[in-house]
Amino acid sequence: MPDFGPVFHLLGVILLFLGITMIGPVALDFYDGSPNAANFAQVMLETMLFGGLLALAGRSGGPRALTLRQAYVLTVSIWICIPAFGALPFMQGAPHARFTDAYFEAVSGITGTGFSVFAKVESLPRSVVLWRSMLNWIGGLGIAFVAMVFLPVMRIGGMRYFQIEGFDTFGKIMPRAKDIARSLLEVYSILSLACMMAYLLCGLSFYDAVVHAMSTISMGGFASHDASFAVFPPAAQYAGTVFMLLSAMPFVRFIQLARGQGKALWFDVQVRAMLRWYACAVILVIIYRLWRDTGSSEQIIRETAFNIASMMTGTGLAVAPIEPWGSFVMVVAFIVGMIGGCTGSTSAALSVFRVQVVLSVMKSAIQQMYAPHRVVQPRYGGKPLDENTIGSLMQYVTAYIMTLGICAVLISLDGADMTSALFAAWGALGNIGYAIGPIGGPTGTMVGFGTSATWIMTAAMLLGRLGLMAFFVLFLPRFWRD
Repeated sequence: MPDFGPVFHLLGVILLFLGITMIGPVALDFYDGSPNAANFAQVMLETMLFGGLLALAGRSGGPRALTLRQAYVLTVSIWICIPAFGALPFMQGAPHARFTDAYFEAVSGITGTGFSVFAKVESLPRSVVLWRSMLNWIGGLGIAFVAMVFLPVMRIGGMRYFQIEGFDTFGKIMPRAKDIARSLLEVYSILSLACMMAYLLCGLSFYDAVVHAMSTISMGGFASHDASFAVFPPAAQYAGTVFMLLSAMPFVRFIQLARGQGKALWFDVQVRAMLRWYACAVILVIIYRLWRDTGSSEQIIRETAFNIASMMTGTGLAVAPIEPWGSFVMVVAFIVGMIGGCTGSTSAALSVFRVQVVLSVMKSAIQQMYAPHRVVQPRYGGKPLDENTIGSLMQYVTAYIMTLGICAVLISLDGADMTSALFAAWGALGNIGYAIGPIGGPTGTMVGFGTSATWIMTAAMLLGRLGLMAFFVLFLPRFWRD
């Protein structure tokens, strides 16, 4: 019989922490004199009580290391159960949403997607808007920790390479998990504070600066206005572009940078590739828009730099809809969104690392076509890749593309046009959160999709954040055998 006591204990502790964080929105409700305060306070007590009881029920005599099976179950349980409690404020208080919409919003927040089914965000109590961004921030920190600790151990989608090249190097600096967590929290908090200060200097109010700093650094994308970043000054849009790109870089490199190892960040092959590909995409779109559109060059450059950064990093913030920019731009957006940011950051999608390895494998295959007797070993960062890493990664990429296609078809069967369905699946599975297409584009939300499509997107967001295989493995009978 599998022992899930440690899983229940840790899940309960996390729920208890989630309930404690609700103090902030509750205090804001009382400050604003909002009638929503009582409802939010009730949800806070319910979450803390349930989490505390679950932690006590799973508590053992002493600390125990998680087995691989327990690590998988805990990881999946966190991303499924936490949004259920994160959704309660949306149901018991404003906007009094149904469970489908509330859970979708909470999943979108905790996975850092940024899709929303709430229209007229400005009409919601400030506590609800703050809570949405807090879900972004809490989820982003958890994502960074899972990316650094759990995924390499699980060897999901080629992540075994980072168990060898990234995690072990990290472990030599800070060998214990609590040290890793503390260092990640420090980096995450410093980036968030720096982003908030930058937004304040750019003219945002303290409230807007806090809300958008959390959604920017976590790459969550929830905003305090339906128009997202379009309502803010150009200086804030430039600052947002910079911080989105910074947050898409491996957090371990910032830790090494703080320890005086400045070259580690610049010479990281992922970072250099991401910046190179981002620059190419931005230049192509700017040239195309300057040739095609009218308007000031500065505005075209600013909007393009921001939107492409938002889609590539999976943030989901926007300064303008991209549909009017033309089909070429939509193709570029689709490609950069599929690539995503760096592994070890809060970004999702395929990741720069996996795309680099796929390109390396393709290059080796082409070289062997005209030199059959030549032994060509795919390499990453100048080092050869082993067959297990390549095989795991190719399985992940294949599963990702197949899942994207299946989700798009299923969403279209619920009545959505194919363009809206494809970009909805793209945005959900890649945790991009950028609404594109005839349904989502005009409002910037997913409120126009049906109930079945909403649940499909909810599942896709969870699958994308869990790395697909971490979820699919739970359905294997062998996984549950002793």
